[in-house]
Amino acid sequence: MNHLGKSFVLSLAWLGLLGLRGSAQDAVPLPDPSHVVFVAPDKMKWEGTGGQRHVNLVGDPAKPGLYVRLAEWLPGNNSKPHYHSTIRYFYVASGTWWVGSSNNYDFAKTYPMRAGTFVTHFPGKAHFDGAKDEHGVLVEIGEGPVATTQCKQASDCPQ
Repeated sequence: MNHLGKSFVLSLAWLGLLGLRGSAQDAVPLPDPSHVVFVAPDKMKWEGTGGQRHVNLVGDPAKPGLYVRLAEWLPGNNSKPHYHSTIRYFYVASGTWWVGSSNNYDFAKTYPMRAGTFVTHFPGKAHFDGAKDEHGVLVEIGEGPVATTQCKQASDCPQ
């Protein structure tokens, strides 16, 4: 398993720990921050406007190096064909993420990536994605900087 793969597995374990809540957690002292640092869900700073929002957990896709972020597609929102400069990995944490792999936009031809699905987006390959009737929450992992190119017409996008 390469370094990015190991980081992905560790990140998933970390995200699972974020889900621990309840009286048992609240009854004990916080972990020593020189040993364990965490961000509770209610403290995460979500960004974005329109149909998608995100929160950077580790790094930043606009800067060099590893990044891990949560991305949420809101119901009824989707992107148009575009492509990215780097490989990116996704884990569908909840809901359904709908993905199309074409430079011709037709959201009716998207495929459902349901919770628990692992997805790889390859660099330079056109796609579009979003949510239909429910939220789609994704864990996104990659190495920045990531450049995104929108396709104004099908011929602008590699196939």
